Amino acid sequence: MDSLSALFAVLDATLRVSTPLILAAMAGLFSERSGIVDISLEGKMLASAFAAASIAALTGSAWLALLVGMLVGVALGLVHGFACITHRGNQVVSGLAINILASGLTVVLGIAWFSQGGQTPALSGDARFRPLHFPFEEAARDIPVAGQFYADVLSGHNILVYLALLLVAITWWVVYRTRFGLRLRAVGENPLAVDTAGLSVSGLRYAAVAICGALAGIAGAYLSTAQNASFVREMTAGQGYIALAALIFGKWRPVPALLACLMFGFLDAVAIRLQGVVLPGIGEVPVQLIQALPYVLTVVLLAGFIGRAVAPKAVGVPFVKER
Repeated sequence: MDSLSALFAVLDATLRVSTPLILAAMAGLFSERSGIVDISLEGKMLASAFAAASIAALTGSAWLALLVGMLVGVALGLVHGFACITHRGNQVVSGLAINILASGLTVVLGIAWFSQGGQTPALSGDARFRPLHFPFEEAARDIPVAGQFYADVLSGHNILVYLALLLVAITWWVVYRTRFGLRLRAVGENPLAVDTAGLSVSGLRYAAVAICGALAGIAGAYLSTAQNASFVREMTAGQGYIALAALIFGKWRPVPALLACLMFGFLDAVAIRLQGVVLPGIGEVPVQLIQALPYVLTVVLLAGFIGRAVAPKAVGVPFVKER
């Protein structure tokens, strides 16, 4: 394989690996822009991945699985909202509780329903999202660089990959070009002013956590019905936390968060290709080091940039309506 083909193979893998991070980062953006800290992205993704894989295995429909995954995400988002908005509970504790609940409940239900050690049956056919191939893909391969990029990088992904990229544009438009987006940003900066204007702070925040849950649900469904062919316990493997780190690194803005997710995905794609590679003077690259790279980068970026990232002023602060 020549260097150009190898580069395109890495970029192709980058898009696939980055998709759940992109969806989760956009989910977290809605929640945190409204002033609700959401570290439960991990739990929502995990629960949605299990729900989607279960429904896909039972019905054979990937689209129904996606819908159920989104509904599970919304339900957990509303639970988080009920704890943090209605009862003004600690938002970090609530998020951690959801993560712990999802981690345990998915394994227990998986063992009870399928008796496969917490996993779901393997998916095939219409139970999975299959790759989509663009027109003239094969003919384009003969065109140097541009044609190869079209055929090898842009084409051949499942529909959820393209949906994730589209949702970044939609998120940007909603947050910066709509009345709802203006109110969402306002409630995350100064909820008292929003309440004084006669708008419901709780209503806006509930809408935000519901949207967050739906997007996290898509991310979870992608993991089990598109990127993989079944649910495996703890299959999110910290991706919800990495997405949150990408959101912080992107300063709670859609496009910079997208770029941060692509950076994490690129590193992960490169790490996979480095497994088993022998470097001169060093020897074979340890698999453990390769697997740890995305998490090490997460810590480094958060340590180096979190002080420069200015969060919404009211994030994490429960709103108490003045009487």
